[in-house]
Parts: sequence; structure tokens; C-alpha cells
Amino acid sequence: MSAKRSPARRPTMKDIAQRAGVSESAVSFALNGRPGVSEVTRDRVRRVAEQLGWRPSTAARQLSGEGSATVGLVVARPADTLGVDSFFLQLISGIQEVLAERHLGLLFQVVEDVADECAVYRRWWAEHRVDGVLVVDPRTDDPRPGLLDELGLPAVVIGGVPDALHPGLSTVWADDAGAMASVVDQLHTLGHRRIVHIAGLPGLAHTERRIRTLRAEAGRRGLAEVRSVPTDYSDAEGAAVTRRVLESGTPPTALVYDNDVMALAGVAAATELGFSVPADVSVVSWEDSALCRMVKPWLSALSRDTVEFGRTAATELTALLDGGPARTVQVPVPRLIERDSTGPCGA
Repeated sequence: MSAKRSPARRPTMKDIAQRAGVSESAVSFALNGRPGVSEVTRDRVRRVAEQLGWRPSTAARQLSGEGSATVGLVVARPADTLGVDSFFLQLISGIQEVLAERHLGLLFQVVEDVADECAVYRRWWAEHRVDGVLVVDPRTDDPRPGLLDELGLPAVVIGGVPDALHPGLSTVWADDAGAMASVVDQLHTLGHRRIVHIAGLPGLAHTERRIRTLRAEAGRRGLAEVRSVPTDYSDAEGAAVTRRVLESGTPPTALVYDNDVMALAGVAAATELGFSVPADVSVVSWEDSALCRMVKPWLSALSRDTVEFGRTAATELTALLDGGPARTVQVPVPRLIERDSTGPCGA
């Protein structure tokens, strides 16, 4: 059996002091930006620290009141749906870009439900694990903003709407209602009167906004055969709901899916049933991604810069950590890109 490996020795302030030829107290002053050393000494100490690969320990930062240099992100969704969700992958990419520039870490956790998510926030706050959090999937009846306000934990809500009850939280949001209205308008122009929206998780604020907008736009145009069907965002449920609605007595002539994965599964299910896209049924994906251009026909989709969405959210959180005021920032409305999966109603 091989011997247990010893962990590599991390450089210390004592090592920096010896290399720079100064006292340990001078090193502490230089690295913490405190007065007591000349600028020449401060620069020399910092150069030596960089050469040795020295970094302040999280425990030391917490004891000195400097924070953990970490922000948190908790997702309360079925774990098996996240790996194929292009929205979250791109969102986290954008978040990480900004955090990396600030040398901030991202603590990520997947939980079963919002109650578990709240428990994680309480634990992180009590243990000083994070300096702030990014909150996703706002709910219609959401306990998280109130809890974060109570804890005094800086937070940015991604995808919410301005919240007058919790002015201490920043919000970054997109106009889901406007995007849904643009989809209904285009499908109506193409002659579609029977539209089914294969939606995401019920109770999510953006899901409910899309459902309400679809209903309102249908009512405004006198469309009686328009409805939404909630799912868990998975390809399996997307396919199952597609089969169910297409096998009904009066199948829809247009399907709007709340993500790209369900839209692809829906096209496959429709094809298996003998429906041609778009001759028999038009298909629109809410999220645009490379997947939408890897299927025949290419999918019409609502497009937005999700990476930039993540960057914006992370930038707002770092502004809060720097002592800035809470803000509400609206990102551009998702834009409908028409491709080969939508066409004039053939029914």
C-alpha cells in the first residue's frame, strides 16, 4: 500500500516576510491595505506574495470581518433536469465571468424545495459561508426575499419583478409577458387559433406570467382553444404532454415550449405520431440554443443573451457587496427568431 500523501505546504506571511526582507507585521499591513509601511515596501511585499502564490485564508478573512470572498447560488429544481438545461449553464457561465474577475468563489447547491433552500440560507448566514446570494426561480408566494431581508444577506433576485416590500434586494428581470405576447401575435398572424403552451414548473413567477399573458392575449383575440399545461421542464414530460394534446379530438396547430429540451422532445413525439412540422403543427421554443439548430426543421425560438443576463446579475451583487444601493435592472425582451418550425396554419 502506498503511503498517505501529505498536503502541500501553503505559503505563509512568515515566508513572505523572509523573502521580502521585512517583518511579519509589515507584511500584514501591506497585504491588508493598512497604513504603516511605505508604498515601495507595499509593492515589494505584494510582488513576493504573488510569486509565492499566497492567498488569504477564508477563516482569516472571516475573523477579520472581511467576509468569505464567496457568493451562493441555490437551485430548488429536480436535479436530473438541470444537466440538460441550457439556460442555467449559460447563466452560470456569465455569473462566473464576473466573479472570477473579482476573485470571488461560487458556492452552488441543488435542493429539493424552497423550504430546504431557506434552510441553506440560514446555515450559510450562521456559518459566515457566503457574503451574498443570487436567487433564481422567484415564486408567486415566495418566502425567500423576506428571509434574506431578515438575515441582512445581500441578494439579487434573477427573473423577478420590482419588489416594493423588500427594497434592500436587487432585481434583474426580463419582460416575459412582452415576449409571450410577441409569440401569440406572430402565431395569430400565421392563422393559428388552437395554441397549447407546454409550460414549466407551476408556481414559478415567470411561468405564471407567461400563462396569464397567453390567456390575456387569447381573450383579446377571441381565441377559445388556447391553454397552458405545466410540466417539470424535462424532455420526458415535454414528449408526454405533446402526445396527449396531439391525440386529442381537436389537436392544436401550434405548440409553445418553455425550454429548448422540451421543444426537441416535442418535435420527435409529433413526428412519431405522423404530424409534420410545420405543415401540421408549428413549434416555438422559449429558449434559443445550439439544440434548436441541430434538429430538422430548425426551431423558431425566443432568443436572449443568457450569458449577459448572468453577468448583469453578478455585477449587481458585487455592487451590493461594495456598499452600493439595491437596484432593479431590466434586460432586453427576448426576441422571436423565426426559423423552419413555424408556418401558416394548415388546418
